[in-house]
Amino acid sequence: MAYDRYVAICDPLNYGRVMNRRFCFQLATSAWTGGFLYGIVHTSCTFLISFCSNVINQFFCEVPHLLILSCSNMYLAEIGAIGVSAVISAGCFAFIVVSYIHIFRAVIGMTSMGGKRKMFSTCIPHLTVVSLFFVLGMFEHLKPTSSSPSISDLAISLMYSVIQPTMNPVIYTMRNKEIKAALFKLFSIHCV
Repeated sequence: MAYDRYVAICDPLNYGRVMNRRFCFQLATSAWTGGFLYGIVHTSCTFLISFCSNVINQFFCEVPHLLILSCSNMYLAEIGAIGVSAVISAGCFAFIVVSYIHIFRAVIGMTSMGGKRKMFSTCIPHLTVVSLFFVLGMFEHLKPTSSSPSISDLAISLMYSVIQPTMNPVIYTMRNKEIKAALFKLFSIHCV
C-alpha cells in the first residue's frame, strides 16, 4: 500500500502504467513468498525441537514461547529463524519508510493546502495501521522471554493478536463520512 500511495501522489499521471495488473501480482507474490519462507523456517525449527512440557502460558503458540518449553539446544536454529525474520521484516519496513519519505518530500513541495490535506487523509490511516503493527510486534517479539508470563506479557500478546487486527477496519473506515457521523451520534448520545 505504501508504494501504491507513493505512485498515486508522486507520479499520478503514470499510475495506470506503473500499478498495472502484472506489477500488483509481483508485489503480492513477493509478500506471499516472504510469508511462506517465514513459515517454513519456523515450522522446520519447531519439528527439530524436543519439548519438556506441553503447557504454553500464552494466547497463541509463537516460536519464543515454544523455545521456553524446549529441552534441546537450538541455538543455531534460533539464530537462523531470527535472521530470516529480521531480513523479511527489515525489508518490508525499509520499503515502507522509503516510500513515505518520497511521499512527504513531494508533499512539502506542494503549494495547495487542499492537496496536502488530501494526501494526509489518504496516508495517515495506512501509517497508523503499519505503526501499530510494527510497534506491537516489536514489543511482542523483542521482549525477553520469561518462564512464567506476567500480566503485561499477556496484555501485549492480546493487543498484538486481537486488538491490532480489529483496529484495521476501524482505522480505514474512519475516512467514510457516514461512519464518522454515526460514531459522533453514538458518542454524543452516550455522553449526554
